[in-house]
Amino acid sequence: MKILSIHNSYQIRGGEDESHESEQRILREQGHQVDVYEEHNDRIKQLNPVQLAIKTVWSTQAYQIVKQRLKNSKYDIVHVQNFFPLISPSIYYAAKDEGVPVVQTLRNYRLLCPNALFFREGKVCEDCVGKFIPYPGIQHGCYRENRLASAATASMITIHRAMNTWEKMVDKYITLTEFSRQKFIQGGLPAEKIVVKPNFVHPDPGISESIGDYALYVGRLSVEKGLDTLLSAWELLRHPIPLKIVGDGPLAQQVKEIATKIPQVEWLGRKPIAEVHRLMGEAMFLVFPSKWYETFGRVAIEAFAKGTPVIAANIGAIAELVDPGRTGLHFCPDNDQDLAEKVEWIISHPTQLIKMRQEARTEFESKYTAKNNYQQLLAIYTQAKN
Repeated sequence: MKILSIHNSYQIRGGEDESHESEQRILREQGHQVDVYEEHNDRIKQLNPVQLAIKTVWSTQAYQIVKQRLKNSKYDIVHVQNFFPLISPSIYYAAKDEGVPVVQTLRNYRLLCPNALFFREGKVCEDCVGKFIPYPGIQHGCYRENRLASAATASMITIHRAMNTWEKMVDKYITLTEFSRQKFIQGGLPAEKIVVKPNFVHPDPGISESIGDYALYVGRLSVEKGLDTLLSAWELLRHPIPLKIVGDGPLAQQVKEIATKIPQVEWLGRKPIAEVHRLMGEAMFLVFPSKWYETFGRVAIEAFAKGTPVIAANIGAIAELVDPGRTGLHFCPDNDQDLAEKVEWIISHPTQLIKMRQEARTEFESKYTAKNNYQQLLAIYTQAKN
């Protein structure tokens, strides 16, 4: 099978890049040809606001590039990972003009929400769901805290709704969890076209044989990730254990300052993936304190691969990934007291913790390996072609 993978990448690489690159790697390892068309957000600085707004709605350049590539060589599937903002939905039309099926992975909520997060002013926001024109996102300047940029994004969503792009131009959508699938159905995407296929970890980092005496957070240091809840919970612990924080982001300075005040908190900054996996494997547990509707939670399944349970906020997709009492625990989102109680429970129940570690690894092996994911992806491609 020959696949054209399309991706608009960001200034800062993240789990989204790792996930689609893992897909490409396993497809190539199984003998498929995967070609890539990619645009990078660095190019935004070359455009004025009007040019960027037009390109966001319909990129003639991207349309022509994709159409020409499909003309020059026969492809079985066009797999779109992300088209926003430089590539645009015009590529769907290029694929349809050449008779090539389109699969779109939905790694955020951009088709329903101008800022793609369902998150505003520190809490979940669904004001734009169910509105043909997502005008609240414009009023609040939800994209880049800029009303003009938000209007361009809302225009892209609205114009393509009017054109029936989302219903007619995509053969299959992939969401990463059932929670995310239900949100897109609620937002108007055709249910019969949306299938669930989770992310996976490849290569398998292997289970850890040792258990350390610390908890671990891995991820972006930002408001929606619940860093304030996490740090506040650590101040409430009656029996504090070390907390290692891996990552960078807007709250880095704040985390650094708090780490100097709370002896048990250590900020490690960014680390190579091999070092992250080592830290995961040796951690007593991972904490995933997000406040927003994560579409997945890659670090959770990386922790599972190492045999490390996860204490997760009971919200969005991450709640779906963690089976409370078996592969980890749930706590009420944005509730530092409840998180502290769950931490106290898990450190005071060593027998259950050992059992959770075994179950976490079993969960990874049953759902999140490259072999399972490859078979699911191939089935989706086959469905899109039929």
